[in-house]
Amino acid sequence: MLHRGDDMEKSKEAYMEKLLKWGDDLKVSLKSTQLSEHEMNDWLKQIDEWQQKITGYLHENISLNHDHVASIQNEGQRLLSDITKNKKEDHHIGYGKHVLPPLPYDYNALEPYISAEIMRLHHQKHHQTYVDGLNEAETALYKRQTDDKLKYWLRNQAFHGSGHHLHSIFWKNMTPNSQKQPSGEILKRLRKDFGSWKKFKELFSNTAASVEGNGWAVLLWNPMNGRLAVQSFEKHQLFQLANTIPLLVLDVWEHAYYLQYQTDKEAYIDNWWNVVNWDNVNERYMNARKLSK
Repeated sequence: MLHRGDDMEKSKEAYMEKLLKWGDDLKVSLKSTQLSEHEMNDWLKQIDEWQQKITGYLHENISLNHDHVASIQNEGQRLLSDITKNKKEDHHIGYGKHVLPPLPYDYNALEPYISAEIMRLHHQKHHQTYVDGLNEAETALYKRQTDDKLKYWLRNQAFHGSGHHLHSIFWKNMTPNSQKQPSGEILKRLRKDFGSWKKFKELFSNTAASVEGNGWAVLLWNPMNGRLAVQSFEKHQLFQLANTIPLLVLDVWEHAYYLQYQTDKEAYIDNWWNVVNWDNVNERYMNARKLSK
């Protein structure tokens, strides 16, 4: 029987293997863009070098610790961020080429508010399922271009696509270094539209608690009226407001909290405020408000 330390080591190794696969997926995604040959080769070389570091850790019998994992993870996130920033406006992710984004922090970084066990399962299993489902739906709709089971694939695109997009926002909406409350332009806007930060927080928390079954609470920017709004999304794709931009999202599907909080969803919601990344929310707001109807 393995000791707990052995289990943890194998868990880190499994995550490193997952990052290797993510690097392969990122290279495939790059090849579907309109990058020049020079740009393509440069990014592929950087990804190869990053993967070689991972392979070195795995094959040289190094005892992996959180610093090793965090270093590799942060470098992968930097690569993704740099590639995204350097893409031209017409660069795109090819149909069926979506990949699971790495977390911007370690799995245990949000403890004690959200456990490492939940974060690992949530990210590696649930989010990966949405990525896979979206890729499958897009392949059927846009590559095979068949009318067979059209409604089925459209439903899958909406369900898995919404799940992938919202989770991609959700991870960045959280940080182990939360300010605990908003500041800057987003705070001014919350006060203007909701009366106070406290009133917004109460409305958002009540919205999250009101979700029947599975879904999300979402703070939105509405370009049509130039105001913030709060909305609950049932599942991922139901009750959404068209032509709005999510700024802050809270996952209240049971898989987001049940292992730690069981049926106490309200406690999960209360504790989640301790890890909100208000810098990220503010940045999303500053970009969103540039759009108008």
